[in-house]
Amino acid sequence: MDITLTTPALLFPAVSLLLLGYGNRFLAIAALIRNLHSEYRKSHKTTLYRQIRNLRKRMYLIRNAQAAGVLSLFLCVLCMYVLFEGYLNAGKYIFAIS
Repeated sequence: MDITLTTPALLFPAVSLLLLGYGNRFLAIAALIRNLHSEYRKSHKTTLYRQIRNLRKRMYLIRNAQAAGVLSLFLCVLCMYVLFEGYLNAGKYIFAIS
């Protein structure tokens, strides 16, 4: 399989859209947690506490997904540089990891 400079460049729009979607979801969950926390401070219901804890786990997963997306973008840039220098096998492996 041949890989050219344009192959890793195809991932840029996809990863950027994923990061945008995860960023919006992160902000929405953060606002929901703030609202639930203000309600929890008034009532001290255990259901609210469990919901907040669940949402915090989701935020942790979203944050890790965003970090993986940033790493993927970095690896795509590295792959393009390695391919530009002429190291096709290394470029294939870096692209596979990204």
